Amino acid sequence: MTPNKQKSGLTSIGIDKSTNRLIDKLCKRYNMKKGEIVRLAFEYMDKASINPAEPPESAKAELAKINKRQDDLIRFIRHFEEEQLNPMIRATNSIAVKFEAIVKELGELLTNEINTSRELQDNVLKKVSETFNQHAGVINNQAKQINSLSQTQQRNTKKVLELIQLYSELSACGVMDGKRKESLKAEIVNMINAELQ
Repeated sequence: MTPNKQKSGLTSIGIDKSTNRLIDKLCKRYNMKKGEIVRLAFEYMDKASINPAEPPESAKAELAKINKRQDDLIRFIRHFEEEQLNPMIRATNSIAVKFEAIVKELGELLTNEINTSRELQDNVLKKVSETFNQHAGVINNQAKQINSLSQTQQRNTKKVLELIQLYSELSACGVMDGKRKESLKAEIVNMINAELQ
């Protein structure tokens, strides 16, 4: 086959003067030949499924379609918010409030226990001191051990309260707080590991 036989028989198109001027203007603007402009126009109409015999839709109709799509999207977002997000937020808030109440209650109980323990220790020390005055060295050592245990108990109590607070913060994290959740989990794991060592 020679190159001439491969060419289509359609080599020219009859157009009016105004259309010809428009094509010339486009050719100058985009630095293209008439055949290229026409070919690209046909390809565009084909890809966009535009029927040249039908009048194009008005911009107002297209904007109305876009607005309808936006309204549908907004309706979906609101529905999702009402059905999914709001109940989840309420549940998380409820858990956070319960955790906070538990933390306060535990704190008060632990403080009362510490105060009672201190009073008992003071009473025991007084009785031991009165009864075994000659063994003051032994009693002093016991007092140091009791104080050390009390400090250890206070530290442990503080750590328990911190862990409860971290769990409370973790439960209060929203759906979008992925980074905050991971940092809270890491703090909890570090605190537990430090306690085990």
